[in-house]
Amino acid sequence: MNILAIGASASKNSINKQLATYVANSIENTTVTVLDLNDFEMPLYTIDRQENGFPKEAEAFLAEIKKADGIVISLAEHNLNFSTAFKNILDWVSRIEMTFLEGKKLFVLSTSPGGYGGANVMEIGLKYFGFAKGEVVTSYSLPSFQDNFADNKITNPEIKAIVDQKVNEFNTALQTVLA
Repeated sequence: MNILAIGASASKNSINKQLATYVANSIENTTVTVLDLNDFEMPLYTIDRQENGFPKEAEAFLAEIKKADGIVISLAEHNLNFSTAFKNILDWVSRIEMTFLEGKKLFVLSTSPGGYGGANVMEIGLKYFGFAKGEVVTSYSLPSFQDNFADNKITNPEIKAIVDQKVNEFNTALQTVLA
């Protein structure tokens, strides 16, 4: 089973990439591909630029989505919304194929240094991913990243138990892909 892990931030030290990678690697019997948004940097989307065709990076990002059985994505919150880098990728990819997440099961996460854990962007993401026809199986906003995550793992036992339960839910849903 192929799992795609995406930290929806272009930060080289993205806490969302760390969280998505951790969760994706917690799913049993899978091959995990971790995407770095910096590998998909492209011009800012405009209808005028689209008239010249689609960037190869947008096509490559879509190809990675298509290969995945499931997607673990952790959303970075920038001014209560998606990061600009992630929004630009979505703008390009959705113009290639509006329902680019159709048939894909998603585990949507968010985190931030603060106690709200990126819950504002989570709300936007859940709505958007449904629009793109993805099936959100489960979601979780991890609060206060630095207080609850260290050495590439969740350190707070209560939060770890919640995330483990959600990983099990996601894994169960993924099994229907194999059936």
